[in-house]
Amino acid sequence: MPAAALSHWRDFRNIVLFTGAGLSAECGVPTYRGAGGIWREYNYQDYACQRAFDRDPVQVLDFHELRRTKVLSCAPHAGHAHIRAMQAEHPGIHVITQNIDGLLQRAGVVVVAELHGSLWRLRCPVHGIRDDLAVGAYAHRHCPDCPPDRAPWLRPDITWFEDAVNEAVFEHAAMLVDDAELFVGIGTSGAVWPAAGFAERARQRGARMVEINPENNEASALYGQHIRLPASTALPEAFPIGG
Repeated sequence: MPAAALSHWRDFRNIVLFTGAGLSAECGVPTYRGAGGIWREYNYQDYACQRAFDRDPVQVLDFHELRRTKVLSCAPHAGHAHIRAMQAEHPGIHVITQNIDGLLQRAGVVVVAELHGSLWRLRCPVHGIRDDLAVGAYAHRHCPDCPPDRAPWLRPDITWFEDAVNEAVFEHAAMLVDDAELFVGIGTSGAVWPAAGFAERARQRGARMVEINPENNEASALYGQHIRLPASTALPEAFPIGG
């Protein structure tokens, strides 16, 4: 068992599960930073910023289609399934994610805030956000709701480098973090701001702080309990279901 399983986790009124790239990495989804990260192979200035999209939307959309195809080749693991089971037992569990891959949703998890957007949405400057769940190529690269002769390119609904964050999403997440009695960081290094500030925010407001991450990282000092196991193992052991 990991250090001190939280057998009474249901006694916490509001629980925030704050997930990062490490949760998906177990499924085979490459991380963006660190050893083997995507940005060691690709230059974000060519694929993941508004300037790149304005300069060459085809190249940027091709890149994101590759990301979608890779994600679809990966299946949610036991940790994703356990989060779904926890939500079925406790109405006060709020999942906030930095991940854009949609694996939590594929596992049946209700996600209340996708801080950095989603690979599975596009947005039109006129008509706003639309889902695109097509396998392989995007269903549309130009907005089908705009006049065909001037339909704009659809941009992935992702917070790229140099973008401002979605303030409404972050404000909603902050409200949930402020109310959390238990805050669980899962597979996040605490390196990406402003999302990284949520752990400190929860700690300052007196939440019980639990970290699930195989490795120590720059945010670890904010947590009172550390479970140095992968999420697929740690979640079922630390948060038992039933009984």
